[in-house]
Amino acid sequence: MKLLYWLDEWLSLSDGEQKAKLPMSGEDLLDDVFVKYEFVDPEKPLLFTFSPAGTNLQEQDLHADFAPWGFHLAQKQKVNIIAFQHLGTVNWFRSQNLIFFLEQLSDLLEPFQTKLGYGLSRGGFGVGAFAKLLKLDQVLLFHPVSTKNKAIVPWDDRSSTDLAQAFDWQNKYHDLELGHAKGYIIYDPTNRIDRLHAKRYPELNHLRVYGMGHGTHASYLSKFGFYKQVAVDFIRHQQIDIKQFRQQTRTLRLKEDYYDSLNKANAYSKHRLSLLSKAHNILIDEKEAHVQEHQAQIDVQPLIDIALKHQHEHPEDAIQLLETAQQIVPDDPLVYHKLKQLG
Repeated sequence: MKLLYWLDEWLSLSDGEQKAKLPMSGEDLLDDVFVKYEFVDPEKPLLFTFSPAGTNLQEQDLHADFAPWGFHLAQKQKVNIIAFQHLGTVNWFRSQNLIFFLEQLSDLLEPFQTKLGYGLSRGGFGVGAFAKLLKLDQVLLFHPVSTKNKAIVPWDDRSSTDLAQAFDWQNKYHDLELGHAKGYIIYDPTNRIDRLHAKRYPELNHLRVYGMGHGTHASYLSKFGFYKQVAVDFIRHQQIDIKQFRQQTRTLRLKEDYYDSLNKANAYSKHRLSLLSKAHNILIDEKEAHVQEHQAQIDVQPLIDIALKHQHEHPEDAIQLLETAQQIVPDDPLVYHKLKQLG
């Protein structure tokens, strides 16, 4: 736990002496979690990242130049970074040694005024579970898992849930606890389990990407820099440009292999028409449950995009989707015009 000793000593220095000690980098091994860190300037954000599933490594795979998920991204943005990389296939950051480390670390971060968290899937669980402890200000989560505690999420019937029961899901930090953190959660509402996990984060801004899927689709999105573009925006400005985000999702749909990749990645969307129906039903459900209270927060642009994309092949589905959008945003001139045109 070299980092704890270094921070403790560093905090005893004057501001000038602290800056003279930077940049500083190092690494620690905490049972089955490898942590790598770099500090460049206390006036810049401190980013925490937790690795997602699919980045499975063993201790023997570590080497001098190894960088955990998200580490190089933070370096390029010239911010401070503490990156946690799980070791082994089944690992949910439940190590008592890791938890002790984080509890001690949380008291040593006072000089860093802005603390961010960024995680994808399993990494999203790590960010959400430790956000309050680490006093995070803003988080960016891609289709995160809120917990694997079956008593809390009995509907999460993925095989990973059964495997995760090898760990203790009753003690501290077993469930999301955002504290005062705000930010963004990005997910595919056509994925039932992802959608239900996402609803457990009402404090965050919900951005929906239809067809993003979970797991295998991540490699497709990474191929076109989708994750990176959004993350860079978040790290630089601690917010996401919603207009630019929508443009990015529209650009994805212009890629010629987008729909093929979408169908492969979404087990319940064997063809695009099925996805259209799912999108329609989900938006209906969301409207009934939330539109009265959260009307301004519902992002209907992806729904409109899908309808326009398929207005010629499936006009009836397009009309249904647009009618749903019109109920949420009744004054949208584009929706009104297209409904009149298709009707």
